[in-house]
Amino acid sequence: ALLKTSLDLPHGSVVIARRQTGGRGRLGRSFHSPEGTGLYMSVVLRPHCAPQELMHLTCAVAVAACDAVEATAGIRPKIKWINDLTLGSKKLGGILTELAFAPNGEVEFAVVGIGINCGNTASVFPPELESIACTLEGRVTPDTLAKALVERLEKMNTLLLPQRSELMDRYRRDCITLGRQVRVISPTAVRQGLARQVNDDGSLTVLFEDGQSQAVS
Repeated sequence: ALLKTSLDLPHGSVVIARRQTGGRGRLGRSFHSPEGTGLYMSVVLRPHCAPQELMHLTCAVAVAACDAVEATAGIRPKIKWINDLTLGSKKLGGILTELAFAPNGEVEFAVVGIGINCGNTASVFPPELESIACTLEGRVTPDTLAKALVERLEKMNTLLLPQRSELMDRYRRDCITLGRQVRVISPTAVRQGLARQVNDDGSLTVLFEDGQSQAVS
């Protein structure tokens, strides 16, 4: 819904929900987001650039989110390519980026949705998520985390285009996917391979079992 109404929202607008009844992530996956247990925030950005210049946006936001969690909760999450924040082997949060385009082909605006679990105990999760999801266990309130995240997103925005390589270097330091076996799922096949490199455009270079390398985005 926010994507449809963002035409009238200025750059830097922030919307925070106490809960989501239809929280979702990439590929239409659901995101469990009951009231009072997490930060559920969307930010409107208007970067005025070609789409190919903005392919790393999700990565840059992930680094800003790690910075905010570390500053407020005292622990630094890791990043599972491309958009999951993790603690140990469990998912702490996620990022969903959606773009709208102007008639000239430039990005008219981007809506970045961020969800981070902050609840006091893991019991906030339904049974099917207890083994794969985690929370900050009450180390920080959603409001405090939101303030820190907005501050770091503002700084990120100034670096987004002119210092893309530097932002991506930071992403690579936090990314746990590199060096691991991954599955690449396409409409026609599932392929196994080794994650070798995250490129400056946010794509992941995978060395497949047949010896071929491919940048996956």
